[in-house]
Amino acid sequence: MTSSKIVTITSRDNSFYKELRALAQESTHYRQSGRFWVEGDHLCEAALHRGWSPTVAVFSDTGWASPLRHMIPATSKVVRLSDQHFAAISSIASSTQMGFLFDLPVSPGMQLDIPTVVLDRVQDPGNVGSILRSAAAFGFMQILALKGSAALWGPKVLRAGMGAHFGLQLIEGVSPVELKSLQVPILVTSSHDGQLIRQQKLPWPCAWVFGHEGQGVQQLLASLAQLSVRIDQPGGEESLNVAAAAAICLYASIQNTT
Repeated sequence: MTSSKIVTITSRDNSFYKELRALAQESTHYRQSGRFWVEGDHLCEAALHRGWSPTVAVFSDTGWASPLRHMIPATSKVVRLSDQHFAAISSIASSTQMGFLFDLPVSPGMQLDIPTVVLDRVQDPGNVGSILRSAAAFGFMQILALKGSAALWGPKVLRAGMGAHFGLQLIEGVSPVELKSLQVPILVTSSHDGQLIRQQKLPWPCAWVFGHEGQGVQQLLASLAQLSVRIDQPGGEESLNVAAAAAICLYASIQNTT
């Protein structure tokens, strides 16, 4: 890396700095910008290991000591900020004071026959990120987010996903009607109705639908399902958190393939 590729920004009025702050602090700004922000060495390293190349690498003066500096592709632009300027955009209390900007991937066409997770208005970023982690861990390849779901490339979902984004195909703004074209069985969960999941032979590949934290899966999607299941809860709780339920269901699916 040559010094000519390194840009130092000292003003908070700089246009790039303003964009960076918006990407770091606003959940949907990436849709306007066409780029998304990943902060911290863990997420940045996960992206590099998956073959993603940042368009811009950003370091504070302290963060410049990060070993990831030496892994940045030569094509990437490098920006340095003072520790104070970096702290003003960071949303991580114990940040390593470095991050990457990536171009938002071109939205791919919906794949009709691969293991899929459908998010039906799941709104909590932590829940969405956790579901993405489970999907990636258990062999699901595609995430379809219906309108009303948390912004998939927003900073909170990215942090909760812990790098899962970089191994998944993500499509936002899917309509319920589009799911009719899926060529894999659609499965839904219910806290009260349906068959006990432990008693079922689950199909593979399939598309699991996980619904809104309070309202559950909407009726139209439930009507498309080939199977509705519920999870045993002998402890007597009314329902499970959607991210916990998703982890159980996705794990149950992969158990059927081994």
